[in-house]
Amino acid sequence: MKQLHFLLITVLLGLGMSRSQVAARAVATRPAYMELKVYHLKTSRQEAVIDSFLQHQYMPVLRAAGITTIGVFKPLGNDTAADRKIYVLTPYASLKQWEKVSQEATTKLLATGGAYVNAVHTAPAYSRLETVFIKPFEQMTSLAAPQLTGPKNERVYELRSYEGASEKLFRNKVQMFNAGGEIKLFSQLGFNAIFYGEVVFGSKMPNLLYMTSFENMQAREAHWKAFGNDPEWKKLSSLPEYQNNVSHIDILFLRPTAYSGL
Repeated sequence: MKQLHFLLITVLLGLGMSRSQVAARAVATRPAYMELKVYHLKTSRQEAVIDSFLQHQYMPVLRAAGITTIGVFKPLGNDTAADRKIYVLTPYASLKQWEKVSQEATTKLLATGGAYVNAVHTAPAYSRLETVFIKPFEQMTSLAAPQLTGPKNERVYELRSYEGASEKLFRNKVQMFNAGGEIKLFSQLGFNAIFYGEVVFGSKMPNLLYMTSFENMQAREAHWKAFGNDPEWKKLSSLPEYQNNVSHIDILFLRPTAYSGL
């Protein structure tokens, strides 16, 4: 992977791209880390404020810093939920880039102002902001928009959270995804994965997260049926060394916003 990364940089520089452009392309290929922000909202007003902030302020500032592949998603049924949510996935080439971009973006956004930045305590822009920091799995080769052709408002993105009863069992599940071939099987069956990774910092640990995408809910059901019936999965899931390595699973269905880059 390191050799491939070096080769990519060499080729792009040879084509006359600047180092900042190369860095942005490298992030799109495979980020070193990903930040998943979760905005918790109570009202449609708050949702509108966050949508406007992300589309017209946050994302343009990050794009100017070289981060072009940013995903924004909302749960199915968000409009009627008591706890509305907006998920924002941002990739970074390194921790140093994350720190630098975060500091510079905060300064620029505070100076810009607007309904989000200037929200008063009696009418906040959100009820809670949650941040999860993710390190991609070694078998995750890229972060790019999925090969889907249908309209965004029909697509289904599935975010799965797998917790382990101990660090040892969690590592066993991570190994199952990578060396065990689970990611390879997802790819063979056309799951259009967005990312696979382990949570480095978050409220649920030890924990791995991954996101797959489908044209619609019917396609999602068909893919999972094929996965469950696949001989490779049956063999892999029956191996003694991979038993009892997940203690809790959360499944969330999302849709990309119209302005999402993923």
